[in-house]
Amino acid sequence: MFEMLQYSFMVRALIAGVLVALVVPMLGSFLVARRYALISDSLAHVSLAGVGAGLLLGLTPIYVAVPVTVAGALLLEWLRQERRMSGDVSLAILMSSGLALAVVFANLARGANADFNSYLFGSITTTTLSDVITLAIISLLAALFVRFNYRTLLHIAYDEDSARIAGKRVALLNYLTVALTAAIVVLSLRIVGGLLMSAILVMPVVTASRFSTSFGATIRYAIVFALLSVITGLSIAFYAGVAAGGAIVLAALALLIGTVIWKK
Repeated sequence: MFEMLQYSFMVRALIAGVLVALVVPMLGSFLVARRYALISDSLAHVSLAGVGAGLLLGLTPIYVAVPVTVAGALLLEWLRQERRMSGDVSLAILMSSGLALAVVFANLARGANADFNSYLFGSITTTTLSDVITLAIISLLAALFVRFNYRTLLHIAYDEDSARIAGKRVALLNYLTVALTAAIVVLSLRIVGGLLMSAILVMPVVTASRFSTSFGATIRYAIVFALLSVITGLSIAFYAGVAAGGAIVLAALALLIGTVIWKK
């Protein structure tokens, strides 16, 4: 375990992974409660389109993917709020369109396939100091957002119409929630990978829900399970030489299966 900390890229990957594990369950708990868990998968596919566009244009992929993904998240929420399209249909369309654009852009960007694969499946060696700093800033904003709007977000998650009647700023908070989720998804691509992002958002929350007796406890347990998944997955990725994203998700899956067996 401590041997891998001798390498600077592993230290950066571990810090980024811990940040992801701390903030993703906070947002994921509200999304799961709203039956909106697949939004992270759709946004991850849109972010890959942004990454492909960045590679094609010769720009830093992450900084192209962030505005593209946030715009996709806001569009998705607008379609849902305006009842223009059902949630599952809009998610499916956004997911398939994002992945199609990502594949086309990556193919057009000659010689960029190796770099694009690191965003698909995660790559611990490509996490930069700039990625870590940006992720830390967004994570702090997301944590503060949840801290100061916790009760309202909880009200919205379980009864959105009642929250509107009560005079809560439902539309604004929903837009901010999906925008922050989009930013976190993009900045987590190096660690988890776009194709596996929804698993790290959902699995720790589902695992935690088997133990907790309150919503707050679910978030706390989910953070613990996410931390265990990230640390275990990164260790496996380092010593076994496998993709970081796959190792992290398999660790989260093992925890989920273990809790199911233990509860039985």
